[in-house]
Amino acid sequence: MTDPATPVDPPTHRTGAVAELPDGRLRLEFRRSWGDGPDAVWAALTEPDRLARWFGTYEGERVPGGRGTLTMTHEPEPAATEARIAECDPPRELVVEWPEQQDWRVGLAVVVESGRTTLHLTQDFAAGTDVTDHALGWHWYLDKLDAEMGGHPDPGDWDTFLARVGPDYGRTPEG
Repeated sequence: MTDPATPVDPPTHRTGAVAELPDGRLRLEFRRSWGDGPDAVWAALTEPDRLARWFGTYEGERVPGGRGTLTMTHEPEPAATEARIAECDPPRELVVEWPEQQDWRVGLAVVVESGRTTLHLTQDFAAGTDVTDHALGWHWYLDKLDAEMGGHPDPGDWDTFLARVGPDYGRTPEG
């Protein structure tokens, strides 16, 4: 995973932030925080029943290097894809790779900041990638995690969310 101490301007809005890395790649970063401790946030990220309520299911080895099948069950057409747990240090860090999805590598770091537990979600992309739709998707999933943590209401289905939040990303339900 990327070092959480790597200087990236902290997101100041729920839409996250995109920064250009020294090698030209782009880093998408979101931060969400809750009053719950790190163990509670970790449980929402990794316990099968809780993960299924906001993201999807993972069937496979739950250890560093473990491989399995990840299904994002809240998608309009859920599809199973191969996933690999690249790094895992409970309750602080989880890095998951999806080789079939453009070699996705998503980092989740759980840290305590100012008395709150903060999740830092990062995903790096090739230089020149339009990350807008990826950011919009992660925003929706993180809003679902907020609801799971009890911090916000559920964002509703994708179309409802897109109508409400899409304009912040320059997207509308029609396009």
